[in-house]
Amino acid sequence: MNNADKLALNNCAAAASHPVHETAPDEPGDRDLVARCQHGDLDAYELLVRRYRQRVFALAYSMVRHEQDATDVAQETFVRAWQNIGQFRREAAVYTWLYRITTNLCIDRARHRERRPEVALTDDAPEPVAKNPGPVEEAQRRELRWQIDAALAELSPEHRAVIQLREFEGLEYAEIAAAVGCNIGTVMSRLFYARKHLQNILREVI
Repeated sequence: MNNADKLALNNCAAAASHPVHETAPDEPGDRDLVARCQHGDLDAYELLVRRYRQRVFALAYSMVRHEQDATDVAQETFVRAWQNIGQFRREAAVYTWLYRITTNLCIDRARHRERRPEVALTDDAPEPVAKNPGPVEEAQRRELRWQIDAALAELSPEHRAVIQLREFEGLEYAEIAAAVGCNIGTVMSRLFYARKHLQNILREVI
């Protein structure tokens, strides 16, 4: 890879740190983009990055609970995906492939970095809010969000991954299994444990 290609790839990966989902209706499908990527088309890869960066960042954040770590993971995900694009089977789903890379990176980071205080969701994080909430409602909303964030932080990265993919991304069990690299039975077991854990913690709040 020459210096120009490296710069272009770095620019593509850096875009993953900006969780904005942009998909034009006239853009080509994933398979067409992958085929072009496998012939070295970085413009096609930039379209894939734009298409999936928000979801990859959200998954990374749900697992590592730290904004800068999530940004680093998202960027590394897209760098690794480009480096291995030649091995990607075009009949597979791109998002499942990207999620598997993301999940592995997050688990590896969680296992090897030193534990540090978890960072709560920022006020800019998307969430449903009441129209013109008063001071009491606003305080209650912030407290609830803090409780949910703290409860998620107590789960292992593996359990946070399946919760994110199922509850927020809406993936089927088979898709989750492919994304996290385990069988469907393990996915169901992790989901059951994670939901039960969250239910016990949040019982007094929700």
